[in-house]
Order: sequence, then C-alpha cells, then structure tokens
Amino acid sequence: MIGFAKPILLSTVLLTLTGAVHAQSAATKPYTPSFGQCPSDFSLVRLAGSTTQTLSKGESDYISARNEQVLPGAWKSYLETVQGTGANLPSYISDILGGKGKEKPTLGIAQSGGGLRAAIVGAGIMNALDSRNQSSKAAGTGGLLQAATYVSALSGGSWLVTSLALANYPTIQDLIFPPTSGSSDTNVFGGWLADTNVLAPSTDQTTNAQFIGTLFGEIAGKLQAGFPVTFADVWSRALARHFVNGTTAGNVLSNATAHGAGVTFSSIANTPSFVAHQQPFPIVLVNTDSSNGNKSVIFSDVGGLVPITNPIYEFNVYEMGSWDPTLSAFTPTQYLGSRNNSICVTGFDQASLIEATSSGLFEQFNTSASALASSPIGAVFTPFNQTFFQPNVELISAQYPNPFKGVAGQSFIDTNEDLLSLVDGGHDGENIPIQPLLVKARGVDTIFVIDVSDDDKGFATGRSMIATQNRTTFYPSSYSFPPVPGNTSTYVLQNLTTRPTFFGCNGNTTAPLVIYVANGGPPQGQPILTNQSSFFFDYPEDLLQSMLQQSFTFATQGRPNSTAANAKDPEWPACLACAAADRARERSGASRSGVCVGCFERYCWEGDGAAATGTSSKAKSGYGRNGVDGVLVVVLGLLALLMLH
Repeated sequence: MIGFAKPILLSTVLLTLTGAVHAQSAATKPYTPSFGQCPSDFSLVRLAGSTTQTLSKGESDYISARNEQVLPGAWKSYLETVQGTGANLPSYISDILGGKGKEKPTLGIAQSGGGLRAAIVGAGIMNALDSRNQSSKAAGTGGLLQAATYVSALSGGSWLVTSLALANYPTIQDLIFPPTSGSSDTNVFGGWLADTNVLAPSTDQTTNAQFIGTLFGEIAGKLQAGFPVTFADVWSRALARHFVNGTTAGNVLSNATAHGAGVTFSSIANTPSFVAHQQPFPIVLVNTDSSNGNKSVIFSDVGGLVPITNPIYEFNVYEMGSWDPTLSAFTPTQYLGSRNNSICVTGFDQASLIEATSSGLFEQFNTSASALASSPIGAVFTPFNQTFFQPNVELISAQYPNPFKGVAGQSFIDTNEDLLSLVDGGHDGENIPIQPLLVKARGVDTIFVIDVSDDDKGFATGRSMIATQNRTTFYPSSYSFPPVPGNTSTYVLQNLTTRPTFFGCNGNTTAPLVIYVANGGPPQGQPILTNQSSFFFDYPEDLLQSMLQQSFTFATQGRPNSTAANAKDPEWPACLACAAADRARERSGASRSGVCVGCFERYCWEGDGAAATGTSSKAKSGYGRNGVDGVLVVVLGLLALLMLH
C-alpha cells in the first residue's frame, strides 16, 4: 500500500527522545559543519554581472571539456539511433547532429517537482532518453540524456537528479532498485528503497518513534556548532536513507552507519563520471520565503505560495546563488555556511540537505499551528518543535547563513538578513526548474521539459509554464521564454499535456525552443496510475514498475494518428531530432525541410506562430489520453486503484 507517513503517537515519540538529542550516532559528526581557515584564494561572493553575466570558472571549464570531449560523440550516437528507426532526416539535421556543421545544439533537461511521484515519472522519461537502454534505442529516443549539457531539478525531481549524480550515473533500473548482490559497502548507492516509507519505515509505532528520535540526534551536533536546525534537517536525514549513498535495505534502521551524512553536494565533482565529463551539469533550485518580499505578486492561481519576484537560488556543484538581476551573485557550494573571507565552513552543503531544502513540500500547511499539527508531518514536527525550539527561527523552512548580506544594496530583498529562509523550489508556482536554463551565459537553445506537477488531481495542466512566463516578464533583460498558453484550459482542451508539444517554433532565437512532455493523463487504453499524491512517501514495487513503464510510453509515443491502445507516431523520433537541432538549424541559415516541416506542423502549439507553418488540426484536437477511450481509461483506473488499496 502506498500512503502518507504512518501515524506515530506523539506520546510515543516524546518518550523516545530522552537522551536522543545528545546521542552520538554514526551520522551525528559527519552531518555537523566544521570551521577552518579559508584558502588563500578564497572569495565569499562572486558577482556574476548584471547585464553580461558570467559562469564560474568551474562550470565554464566543465562545459568546455564536455563540449570538446563528450558531446560530439553523444550527438553522433543519438543521430545513428534516430536513423536506425528508418527516419529520413533532412541533410541539415544529419550535419548538425553528426558534427559536420559549424552550429551545435545545446540541450537542457528540466525535471519538475511533485514528490516521489515526480521522481518516478521523471525517471521513466529519462530512461526513454538513455542510450544504455536498448528499448530506448529501439524507440529512437535513446541518447538525448547523454547529449544534454545541463539537467535542472527541484523538489521531488531533485531526488532523481541528485541521486543519479551521486551514484555515478547508473541506469535508471540500477539507480532505483537495490543491488541484487546485497553489497555491505556503506559507500555505495543502495537504491531508492521506495517501498520503505520515508518518515515511518516500520509498521511498529515504537520503532518509528525511535527512528524519529535517531534523526533528531543526528542533527543535534549542527545546532551545538552554532547553526540553526529546522524541520528541513530532519527531512534531510530521512531523505538521505533513500537518495544519498550509504543505505541499503538491510541497514535502513541501523544507527551504526552514517546514511549519507557527510556526503556533500560539492563532492559530486569527485564522482568518476563527473571527472570524465560524462554527466549533464546538475542544478537544483530553491525558492525564498522572505518577510521582505512583495506579497502582491503571489500568484495563487498557478499554485504560488511565495512572491514570484523573490530570488530563485540554484545549487550547482561549484556555486550557490541567484542569477536574478536583483542579486546576480554566488558563493562557493563547498563553503556554504561561511560568513566572511577568513573563517570557512565545510560540511554544510550536505547533499541530503539540498534535496530537503528544494523539496520542503510542507510550507503550504504553515498557516496555523493546528494546520501544521494535522498535516502529513504533524506527528514529527510537533515533537521537533518541542525539542529544538529556537526563538526567531522559522522552523518549517531551511535556514542558511546569508553570504550575500550587504551585497547588491536594497535591490536584494535580504541584504540586511543574517539568514536566508529557503523553501521548496516550486513554491512560487514554477514547479518546473526552467529558469537556470534561460540564463544567457549558458546558451541553452533547446529545453526538454518534464512536467509531473500536481495541478489537478495529480496531473499537470500547464500551471508551471504559465508561472514561468509570468516571472520572465519581470526580468525581460535577463530571461527570454517562448510564448505559451496563458490559461490551463488551453493546455487541457488542446491536449498539450497529454502529448508532446513544442513551444517557440516561430523563429524567436532569443528564447529556447521547449519540448514539453507532461504527465497529463495515462497513455491510451491504460489505467490511471501516475497521478499519486505528492505526499505518498512509499510505493510498492509493482506500482513503481508500472509507473516507470507508463512514463516511458509518454516519452516515446509522440502524437499518434490513432485512438488504438499503445499507438505511436512512427515519425516521433525524427520529430524529436528536428526539435533538438532546430535552433542550431536556424543559426546556420538553413530552412526547415523534409520530415521536419510536417513535424512542426503537428507538434507546435499554434499560438506561438506554428500556424504560419501550416499547423494541422492534430496539434489542436489531438488523439490522446483525453479522447474517445476516456471512459475506458477511467474505469480501468478505478479498478486499478481499488486493487492497490
């Protein structure tokens, strides 16, 4: 059975806390940040520039090496996969992807939030883009993952992207499911352990209460070192058992292992696949919950909980900071927690803490003490509050020492604050982390968007795309985004969330072309499975595998000209290649021709200029998961859910 954290009696938790805060588990010391002298060349803040922004040296060097050593072969291999489906691609596509032309594509993948649902569905879609999967190669989509320059994520999507990076980029099956060898090495990645509830790993209340007490003890050292601890730290230690190296199915309840404590986000730089530039450059996004924000720009109609103009922060392997022109500054990720150029903090950038910060799903319940107490985390938060009460510290959000205090003057809303209050990356309504892929210094020209948002009954309806469009209007000189529908009804009625859709087809080269693949409903003729709650913290293996398979279908079916179950567009591999290379095609001066003309007619949203290229009615009305087989789908879905529960 899937579900929320199983109930834990408050009295049981409190009884187990005696001495827990002072207990020294194997995770307590490595989770505690430490202080030392800063390197001689250290600078707490790097100003990225306001008009012409610059990348960090670390990122610039990584991307340059990946462009030279990895991507030419990755794009050529992808081209061969597409051609293997019998696709008759125009010569300009073959030249661009085969490395014969001057222009090269720059692809980014944006993985949305949505709890464990988003991680699972995103994994299934990424699996369809992975050239190591023979089914993906046969479908003609395998290889785009290897050809991507960047991959961004937030909230539940950050669990997928961060665990992939830390685990040295295994295949999706090897990432999610525990090794069959039963390795006892606590440094390896032991799988997601998705059938074990994140906050309540046992069916026994006393065991679960002891587990929570263990988490409290693991974070106590951080508080004693002088740093605030919040529920994000508890969430961090729970998530670490699933999405950071160091936990196996056999030791998930053990206190004898560190369970990923001490594994930092900056340590991704040391994984062999990153050293070899084999990974897309990973980026995780968070939002700001600042009392200084402009409350008049909270767009609740797209799910916003914080002002959309609050700074968006990103964590990458080398830096943490914001590209927004109100700040445009970064600090080294390795030294997060530092406040000056002389005494440096290390160990603050715990990978699990960054995962937890981006996935703080619980701010929406922080409307009153009673609402929080009755929320999915109430049974854990209440004893946490009693144990770690800290005056003037917001305990439901993550608290980071503010390295940007005094930077950028009053244009930066937290310039006078000692702490940054950071929350779930989707809390401004942008549940897809598109913003870092719009940074002009990165030169991303195509974005493959994976939208697994819970907009309506667990399915996406395009709200995050609308929120991103809204936000870019505040910073027109910094970010360019292609036109998208301004209301969710257009997404639903035109089946834009139930079939792949291209945005930005009108030749506007200041904005990337967006390939939008959303979890808007089940594939034709299949039961409803992929709309589970964001607050389900465990999944049985059979449901997990079924969701992975449906997600694979989302990414490989295209827009079939049929209502038959499991129908696919045979030209989808070619169309995907046409989209991936289209901005490079435009820069080269070539005109669309051959199969690409028909592809853009079928897949482009007509509102952004696709009509000028002869958009057919298929893109508008479609044959989709909302079509004539809808009644059958609903019936099958209800039967499936009854069987699950």
